[in-house]
Amino acid sequence: MSVSHRNRRGSILIPSFLLLAVAAFLRVCGSMSFAGELLRGDTVLIETYHRISGQLEANSFGVPLYLESSDREGRLHGDVYGIFNHPFNGILDVLKVPANWCEIVSLHPNIKACTYREFPATWRLTFYAGRKEYQSLEDTHKFMYQYRSIEQLKGYVDIVLTADEGPFGTKDHRMRFEAIPLDETKTFVHVSYDYSYGLPLSLAEKLYFATLGRGKVGFTVSRTDSKGNPVYITGARGAIERNAVRFYFAIQSFMDTLSYPAENRFATRINEWYDLTCRFRKQLFEMDKRDYLALKTREHQNQIMLQQRSATALQ
Repeated sequence: MSVSHRNRRGSILIPSFLLLAVAAFLRVCGSMSFAGELLRGDTVLIETYHRISGQLEANSFGVPLYLESSDREGRLHGDVYGIFNHPFNGILDVLKVPANWCEIVSLHPNIKACTYREFPATWRLTFYAGRKEYQSLEDTHKFMYQYRSIEQLKGYVDIVLTADEGPFGTKDHRMRFEAIPLDETKTFVHVSYDYSYGLPLSLAEKLYFATLGRGKVGFTVSRTDSKGNPVYITGARGAIERNAVRFYFAIQSFMDTLSYPAENRFATRINEWYDLTCRFRKQLFEMDKRDYLALKTREHQNQIMLQQRSATALQ
């Protein structure tokens, strides 16, 4: 079943009469929350593409990228939308493999290693989280993520990683990846990251961002200063935006480097991730490139040994 009709350029088009019919139906049905339950994931993603397509092409990022975030009722949420120059089916084949997600998430400076293991009816990914410097795995914090892949329709994929607990007392972590094809070579993707937090963490974050993290900003422009320069949001919303973009670039880097020889793939991948994030030094810079490459090379060796040890224990 095709997710759309296409114009001559291959972009997604939804017939106007269909949108009017859906809108009329939703008005009859009542509240927006009920409407959200009725809409399928592929429909929502198609509508989002049409809503933001102009901003994807013309934005301050210099790349086809769009970002939204929120902080409501103790839950932080960040959405990143963009276009990958890869066929949809290629992305689907790669990201449906749980083991590949360990290679993706470990590009993040705070993820020191990741292992995967299959259980009846599910896969579990174990994240080892720590500081943005080298740490032995014994000094990191372990968090268990459940991997779930949902294919609602041909031409749509929805992958979700969830964890009940996270760092610093956070709860209900969720990382989500959705995608639909735009044409034979381009794919519209959505990466989201969110979690819940309580009052103790909220107070600790306010103290951190008022002191050590005072210079850390997100991507959303809250206002302009007296000289007309953008002033970016700070605090917890800025943090969720930074992490959502880091994971987005991690997925992109993984896809971009699959064509390289296996023996060169990892080195190329960490180089690309660093270069992508350094386009946004104000938001994402953490360390010099040499330090990041050395850190991730060492951590990746630890990850390989940890995964081998885990596999041996199951035999």
